Amino acid sequence: MDLGIKGKTALVLGASQGLGEAIAEKLAAEGANLVLVARSQDKLEANAARLSASHGITARALSVDLSDAEAVAAFAAAVRDEIKPDMLVANAGGPPPSVSTGIDQAVWQRSAQMLLFSIIQVTEAAVEAMKVKGWGRVLAIGSSGVIQPIPNLAVSNTIRGAVAGFCKTLAAEVAGDGITVNMILPGKIDTDRVGQLDTARAGREGKTLEQVRTEIATSLPIKRYGKPSEFASVAAFLLSEPAGYVTGQMTRVDGGMIRSI
Repeated sequence: MDLGIKGKTALVLGASQGLGEAIAEKLAAEGANLVLVARSQDKLEANAARLSASHGITARALSVDLSDAEAVAAFAAAVRDEIKPDMLVANAGGPPPSVSTGIDQAVWQRSAQMLLFSIIQVTEAAVEAMKVKGWGRVLAIGSSGVIQPIPNLAVSNTIRGAVAGFCKTLAAEVAGDGITVNMILPGKIDTDRVGQLDTARAGREGKTLEQVRTEIATSLPIKRYGKPSEFASVAAFLLSEPAGYVTGQMTRVDGGMIRSI
């Protein structure tokens, strides 16, 4: 299937590793040009060079700390006035594991800035540019915790739920401008982030990491962890021309983990 995004520009946040890197790879394979954003300039530049060389696209690396409000404000201005993306992958790293109470206010504030306020600000800037073109795709990377809260991830469950509300509201407001806004929810995709959470669980439960991963895989209907490339393939479709009638949706890529309808 031709995704119809060759030559278009995708702004991918959190593109130095994990799901963001996998999505950037998939978009580059479809001929999209990239602006890769994360905190690690070295990793971004390596990814940009690799993707440019392997897919013949242009890729630019920008180091931005989404937890820094001033840095995000300057970045959002560049998104609106210079980058003017056709596609936005709104992705940010997850907060530390925690229960619901006794969390330091600094953790709440930093996480809210990174996962919610920065995402809103960058999305608003991107949408302004998309309106001028009459075409755009916004895809926020969420979590299965939006549907079914994940134990010991209270901060993530709370703030990503707010992002879901923002995306659903925005989708209705910009659909008439040719812009779709969707959210994609990963389950147990085999990334470094999931590995860190599994390691923390092993420590809490006094088990080996291998025991924890085996238990988790066995509990999933599909009996295995997902591959980042599988997740990225679904993301690429939601960012594509053929997905133009899909908006305001939360799409699960979780191997059947969430059992509710």
